[in-house]
Amino acid sequence: MAKRVQVSERALIQRINRRLKRSGEQLRAARSEAAERDLGRHFVVDVNRNAITTQNVDLEKFGRKLGVLQPWEVVQ
Repeated sequence: MAKRVQVSERALIQRINRRLKRSGEQLRAARSEAAERDLGRHFVVDVNRNAITTQNVDLEKFGRKLGVLQPWEVVQ
Protein backbone atom coordinates (compact mmCIF):
# COMPACT_ATOMS: atom_id res chain seq x y z
CA MET A 1 0.00 0.00 0.00
CA ALA A 2 1.29 3.45 -0.89
CA LYS A 3 2.12 5.76 1.99
CA ARG A 4 0.21 9.04 2.18
CA VAL A 5 2.23 12.12 3.14
CA GLN A 6 0.39 14.87 4.98
CA VAL A 7 0.93 18.47 3.90
CA SER A 8 -0.25 21.34 6.07
CA GLU A 9 -2.61 23.92 4.64
CA ARG A 10 0.00 26.62 5.23
CA ALA A 11 2.65 24.67 3.28
CA LEU A 12 0.21 24.15 0.41
CA ILE A 13 -0.59 27.88 0.31
CA GLN A 14 3.13 28.66 0.11
CA ARG A 15 3.60 26.19 -2.73
CA ILE A 16 0.64 27.64 -4.62
CA ASN A 17 1.89 31.21 -4.16
CA ARG A 18 5.36 30.29 -5.41
CA ARG A 19 3.78 28.86 -8.57
CA LEU A 20 1.36 31.77 -9.06
CA LYS A 21 4.13 34.34 -8.64
CA ARG A 22 5.38 33.44 -12.13
CA SER A 23 2.16 34.79 -13.65
CA GLY A 24 1.84 37.81 -11.35
CA GLU A 25 -0.90 36.30 -9.19
CA GLN A 26 -1.27 35.56 -5.49
CA LEU A 27 -3.57 33.37 -3.40
CA ARG A 28 -5.21 35.28 -0.58
CA ALA A 29 -7.57 34.47 2.28
CA ALA A 30 -10.71 36.39 3.13
CA ARG A 31 -10.19 38.53 6.21
CA SER A 32 -13.82 39.23 7.08
CA GLU A 33 -17.07 37.30 7.06
CA ALA A 34 -18.48 39.57 4.36
CA ALA A 35 -15.48 38.97 2.10
CA GLU A 36 -15.70 35.23 2.75
CA ARG A 37 -19.38 35.25 1.74
CA ASP A 38 -18.61 37.13 -1.48
CA LEU A 39 -15.29 35.59 -2.52
CA GLY A 40 -14.99 32.33 -0.61
CA ARG A 41 -12.37 31.49 2.00
CA HIS A 42 -9.52 31.68 -0.55
CA PHE A 43 -9.29 33.59 -3.83
CA VAL A 44 -6.66 34.51 -6.43
CA VAL A 45 -5.66 38.11 -7.16
CA ASP A 46 -3.76 39.48 -10.16
CA VAL A 47 -1.30 41.72 -8.32
CA ASN A 48 -0.46 43.81 -11.40
CA ARG A 49 -4.07 44.81 -12.08
CA ASN A 50 -5.26 44.42 -8.47
CA ALA A 51 -8.18 42.35 -9.71
CA ILE A 52 -9.68 39.11 -8.46
CA THR A 53 -9.22 36.35 -11.04
CA THR A 54 -10.58 33.28 -9.23
CA GLN A 55 -13.09 32.99 -6.39
CA ASN A 56 -13.99 30.09 -4.06
CA VAL A 57 -10.68 28.27 -4.46
CA ASP A 58 -10.57 24.69 -3.14
CA LEU A 59 -6.93 24.46 -2.01
CA GLU A 60 -6.45 20.74 -2.62
CA LYS A 61 -8.02 20.74 -6.11
CA PHE A 62 -6.20 23.95 -7.07
CA GLY A 63 -2.88 22.59 -5.81
CA ARG A 64 -3.29 19.41 -7.85
CA LYS A 65 -4.28 21.44 -10.94
CA LEU A 66 -1.12 23.57 -10.62
CA GLY A 67 1.01 20.48 -10.01
CA VAL A 68 2.26 21.55 -6.58
CA LEU A 69 0.46 18.73 -4.73
CA GLN A 70 1.51 15.21 -5.69
CA PRO A 71 -0.93 12.23 -5.87
CA TRP A 72 0.58 10.69 -2.70
CA GLU A 73 0.12 13.89 -0.67
CA VAL A 74 -2.99 14.84 1.30
CA VAL A 75 -3.90 18.09 3.01
CA GLN A 76 -4.23 17.99 6.81
